[in-house]
Amino acid sequence: MPDVDRDGGWLLTVDGAPQSYVDLDDPGYLEFEYVRRLAHVLDCAADPGEPLDLVHLGGGALTLPRYAAAARPGSRQRVVEFDAALVELVAGHLPVPAGSGITVHTADARAWLEQAPAASADVVVGDVFGGSRVPAQLASVDYAREVARVLRPGGLYAANLADGAPFGFLRAQLANFRAVFGRLALMAEPAVLRGRRFGNAVLLASDAELPLTGLGRLGAGDVFPARVESGAALTKLIGSAVAVADRDAVPSPAPPAGAFTLD
Repeated sequence: MPDVDRDGGWLLTVDGAPQSYVDLDDPGYLEFEYVRRLAHVLDCAADPGEPLDLVHLGGGALTLPRYAAAARPGSRQRVVEFDAALVELVAGHLPVPAGSGITVHTADARAWLEQAPAASADVVVGDVFGGSRVPAQLASVDYAREVARVLRPGGLYAANLADGAPFGFLRAQLANFRAVFGRLALMAEPAVLRGRRFGNAVLLASDAELPLTGLGRLGAGDVFPARVESGAALTKLIGSAVAVADRDAVPSPAPPAGAFTLD
């Protein structure tokens, strides 16, 4: 539906929940807080304007790929979206500009990732939800290993997750990626990190140093302030959680009523 308050703005909803927001005239305008945090990750992933090879698992209305195409011209972006009807809807009503470098694949994210060439991406973004839940096949240590295989040395993984206290799902995801990658961080609104409400958190993983200083600065200065946690704070949060194999993986919890719906 068009945004009556902003020319060029469009809101995509799925089953009543806001899924994507796109400004066709200004791809740098990001409405949703978790998308802003993922954009901060892309901002810090390399020198300003440097093209990157990006893989987006989950496409929606292609908000983040549009942002990356504008901020990092010349980037090669592969987007994987399972919902063929959604892909067709976005292509018909919210098309990306010619020459954007964005290629959309209609496929299951895990299956596509397993067929992707090794060491072929600088950044992998995970933003896959079945309804309002992250699917179980993207919540295991086996999935984390596939992400690591596709990333180049020094590459970066960023995932949009959703959970609330006592963070059973989030703790397991951190344990999964700790088992595969050398460095982790978590970026979220302070109220979510304190367990005061259910919400989004962006998990970061790499085998190289993470851009914690830059991310912390961008998060603190954002219109939706976020805090970056790493090191001992994450070790404490993970606690006794252990990595889970495919056979034991479960989807993220269903959000409380009204958590992600339009008023």
